[in-house]
Amino acid sequence: MEMHQIRYFLAVADALNFTRAAEQCSVSQPALTRAIQQLEEELGGLLLRRERRLTHLTDFGRLIEPHFRRLYADAEAAKSTAKRFLSLQEAEIRLGVMCTVGPARFMGFLAHFHGANPGCEITLAEGVPTQLSKLLLQGELDLAVMAQPEPFSERLEVLPLYRERFCIAFPIGHRLEQQNRVRISDVAGETYLRRINCEYRDYLTEQLREQGLATRVGFQSEREDWIQMMVAAGFGVCFLPEFSPTIPGVRTQPVSEPEVVRAVSLVSMAGRRFSPAVSAFTRAIRAHDWSRAPNGPIARES
Repeated sequence: MEMHQIRYFLAVADALNFTRAAEQCSVSQPALTRAIQQLEEELGGLLLRRERRLTHLTDFGRLIEPHFRRLYADAEAAKSTAKRFLSLQEAEIRLGVMCTVGPARFMGFLAHFHGANPGCEITLAEGVPTQLSKLLLQGELDLAVMAQPEPFSERLEVLPLYRERFCIAFPIGHRLEQQNRVRISDVAGETYLRRINCEYRDYLTEQLREQGLATRVGFQSEREDWIQMMVAAGFGVCFLPEFSPTIPGVRTQPVSEPEVVRAVSLVSMAGRRFSPAVSAFTRAIRAHDWSRAPNGPIARES
């Protein structure tokens, strides 16, 4: 059976007149009559009875009518939902964000995108790169913003957004506060506070080892706020990405000799077809000017 046949039948059931029903459906009366006859043939029974100028439902027609009304209402609701989704009036974007990415970096972009697409609902999921990559591959996320020192899987498509230096974070009054430049060798003798979720944790440790620096790990934690509280309290120093928000009492200086930089990228499943909302988000993030940080220009490689 076809949906237009059901629509014609319901129009006659409401109007109890084939001529008026045909006018309401914007079809000729013979076309409407023929469609209903085809529906009756498929169902195997008469739905309507025409007696002179009177039209009414048969017992079979009254039995079938509520089923057709629910079917037609569900079909209309599905079309309405699809229209809202395709026109970005009601669409979800599942975005993974690496837990070490500073939110201030994205506030301007997200505000602009939401203003242009108020019907898009963005659900943020925080995680480490390995976890976010797994969720992308499983289809649990549409996109992810993340970085890692090693190459991404070949199954993932990577769009670099901006580059970000690593800094040494230390408390107010620390000796490093007086230096214009902080070399990685300057952390020698300091108590090191390890951020477990830092995707560059092992890379930074290797950099220290290559400099011949022995570090003393005082504390380690998955909680960024705990590590920063410990820094502010004078428990030690830690590495932080340049655009990470810092709590009062924490100062940062970019690391030099060697400079450590990460590329923050938009990552998606290669070859996967995007919904209209995800496509719009991807176009917007590509077009966004990432050349300036919230507090000035970002670091560039020479």
